[in-house]
Amino acid sequence: MARQSERIVALFTTTVASFLTPFMGSAVNIALPQIGREFNMDAIVLSWVPTVYLLTAAMLLVPMGRISDIWGRRRIFLLGIIVYTLASFFIGLTKETTFFISWRIFQGIGGAMLFSTSVAILTSVFPVQERGRALGINVAGVYLGLSVGPFLGGILTHYFTWRSIFYLNALLGVLIFLFVIIMLKVEFTEAKGESFDYLGSFLYALMLFFTMYGITIIPGFSGFLFLIAGILLFVAFLFFEMGARSPIFDIQLFKKNTVFAFSNLAALINYSATNAVGFLLSLYLQFIKNYSPQKAGTILVAQPLVMAIFSPLAGRLSDKTEPCTIASLGMSLTAVGLFLFGFLKEQTSVLNVIANLLFLGFGFALFSSPNTNAVMSSVERKYYGVGSSTLATMRLLGQMFSMGFVMLLLTLNMGRVKITPEHFPLFLKTIRLAFFVFTGLCIIGIYASLKRGRVDRQ
Repeated sequence: MARQSERIVALFTTTVASFLTPFMGSAVNIALPQIGREFNMDAIVLSWVPTVYLLTAAMLLVPMGRISDIWGRRRIFLLGIIVYTLASFFIGLTKETTFFISWRIFQGIGGAMLFSTSVAILTSVFPVQERGRALGINVAGVYLGLSVGPFLGGILTHYFTWRSIFYLNALLGVLIFLFVIIMLKVEFTEAKGESFDYLGSFLYALMLFFTMYGITIIPGFSGFLFLIAGILLFVAFLFFEMGARSPIFDIQLFKKNTVFAFSNLAALINYSATNAVGFLLSLYLQFIKNYSPQKAGTILVAQPLVMAIFSPLAGRLSDKTEPCTIASLGMSLTAVGLFLFGFLKEQTSVLNVIANLLFLGFGFALFSSPNTNAVMSSVERKYYGVGSSTLATMRLLGQMFSMGFVMLLLTLNMGRVKITPEHFPLFLKTIRLAFFVFTGLCIIGIYASLKRGRVDRQ
């Protein structure tokens, strides 16, 4: 087991890394209009700025998790920092759209290495009785990044152009790299010597590419074709993995480990039901309420701020009691919060919106870190990388599904029209429908969360 000093360094570096990627994502979203104008991008090309990063990261998460189990989690984490930092720096220098998108792909590769190893490293260095608290602090780093991103990203973009966002990411990356090199010496290779499943990794990446890309272009006919291809590739991947000697993804983790299976399912459902909340409320506040982007952003920060405050407390609580119980309570509160948002009207007060965001944030904080604790406590040490990357994949898939579903609803209900006063009633109806569907998803998620059973801590 790692020394106390190494635990502190691991917690600091992985939490800063967990802050880095959501901060970059939310800050870049603020900077997209300026990026689009500078590079003369149309709406389709501009949409690939965030999408290509998510796609790349999702495709490589589980393979990188398996590689880290075999070759060393610290080693892959360091390599991820190097790739992510260099990509961030060169994006800041680039003058061409092609190079911009290409470096975003490399950022996604580095991000996959960080996503797949951060939680695995924490689980490796902290004993069972302290694991939930450490994971809670790490999750708080994610929510702090989401909270700070719009504010700091807006300031940086306004005063120093969008390039400063990527330079700041590169600077933080150098800081993390130096801390790990100098102060974290312990390595984790519980699956050392096992072979790597190259064909399985290729099928997995291809399956996720078709699935996630299909979600982004629904309701177009080609979107459904990509989804069908993704489903067929998923079936082929399952059959291949069941016969592989050293599978990239051990299907037995899902077949025999109900805690692992249902905890990941609960995470997928939770992110699918909640990720689009900020998007919908941002449109509601700016169009229906006629608030400025800055005021809307200030209101929306209430939810991730509560998450950042209460996630460490929820994680610590999951060390002392059954994490599945706490996570299920969090999912239940989330369902209530989504249901209340289903009654949004033009006359709804901003205080009502803020209060519900605070409630929703509290529910999500209770769910997230205990659920992460349940996943990581349910697998053997040699699968920590795979467990961490699988959970991260559920998060990315949920985010993509959530946004894809909202875009599908808007297209079916409103068509390709601008959100103008004459369309406000139909727009509000679409928002309410989305929240009611998300509530139904969360109710299914509560069942999945309760179904998993108790955690047999490793």
